[in-house]
Amino acid sequence: MECRMDGRVALITGASRGLGKAMAETFAKAGAQVAIVARRPDVLKEAAAELTKASNSKVVGFAGDVGKATDCQSIFDKVVAEFGRVDVLVNNAGTSLRGPFLQQTDEIWAQDYDLKVMAAIRLCRLVIPGMQQRKWGRILNVLSGGAKAPRAQGAPTNVSRATGMALTKVLASEFAPDNILVNGLMTGNIVTDQVANRYKKAKPDMTFEAFVAESGKKIPMRRMGTAQEYANMACFLASDAGSYITGTAINVDGGNCPVV
Repeated sequence: MECRMDGRVALITGASRGLGKAMAETFAKAGAQVAIVARRPDVLKEAAAELTKASNSKVVGFAGDVGKATDCQSIFDKVVAEFGRVDVLVNNAGTSLRGPFLQQTDEIWAQDYDLKVMAAIRLCRLVIPGMQQRKWGRILNVLSGGAKAPRAQGAPTNVSRATGMALTKVLASEFAPDNILVNGLMTGNIVTDQVANRYKKAKPDMTFEAFVAESGKKIPMRRMGTAQEYANMACFLASDAGSYITGTAINVDGGNCPVV
């Protein structure tokens, strides 16, 4: 089975690096034109050039903070002006912010919700009308296994991700008659720059490769996943190959989440 996205336009937030960049490259290689969004213009420009060269597809960077309503509108307007429409939306922006509950201030909660929940709501509200007109659309919400199985000191990220999972189901049910398919990807331990940053912060007496291998021992598959493995699932759901899948929250975590 080949997952193709020829003729499609995808908008991916948080796409200058990590999972977002991997999805952008995979979509572009599958034939899609891709709008990548992140905050830093210089990093975006470099990523867009790299992805265009790797795929021979059109990849353009749009700088902005999707945690702000004005930026969501501005980014959407610019993407439509450049590409004409948005067929696929991937809500990927966000960090893994967690800690003791009593230390999480109103400001921390608000920032997390703005970036992970309100950004998705606002962008969905912008792209869905066009998808309805064309009777075709794909929305992927990047979430985490903590949304299904939250743990102590998992706030605020587990709570905001659980909200994103509920949003996924609401949108999937409401817009299925318009052939707009909405799914969640429950992220597990994937080797990205976030893992590299964790390694640098921990400063363990081992190489990065050994650190990754050691971290993977706690996962049922006994290894961490790769960004490409994650992007493969995203591409499947964003293509016509996943045409009868909606309202799901798929664990992409090597079996780590205790909830199906």
